[in-house]
Amino acid sequence: MGLEIERKFLLRNESWRTVAHHSERLRQGYLNNETHCSVRVRTSPDRAWMNIKGVTIGAQRQEFEYEIPLADAHAMLDTLSVNPLIEKVRYFVNRGRHVWEIDEFEGDNAGLVVAEIELEHPDEKFEKPDWVGEEITHDVRYYNTSLSRHPFKAWA
Repeated sequence: MGLEIERKFLLRNESWRTVAHHSERLRQGYLNNETHCSVRVRTSPDRAWMNIKGVTIGAQRQEFEYEIPLADAHAMLDTLSVNPLIEKVRYFVNRGRHVWEIDEFEGDNAGLVVAEIELEHPDEKFEKPDWVGEEITHDVRYYNTSLSRHPFKAWA
């Protein structure tokens, strides 16, 4: 069984940009209105994945991810996905033995920037860079599934 342990944070400033070593543009959509799990299709310019995650709130939940043909992913996003799609640029920053992923959202979620770190166990210690702000791991509004239904631009 796959298990994801991930913590999410807002950012204090944009100083992370000077240490990001690469980025990729991502487009993703959800193929279900989750009750027990979310089913997501995600593409980068040259790869695609199907991802199934449990709906548990918090840092730890079941996750299964499989690479799929890019053409199939585009077809699913264009015809089967719940709109709006999530569009973002993901930046990667190495810090200690971890890689931070910073998602800068576009489209209906433009203006939102979130940092994520994946851990091996829930109480694992990690270096928190000075550009990392408030933790939002347990705030469901920031989950991509929520952002697809209630985009950032519509928040009060």
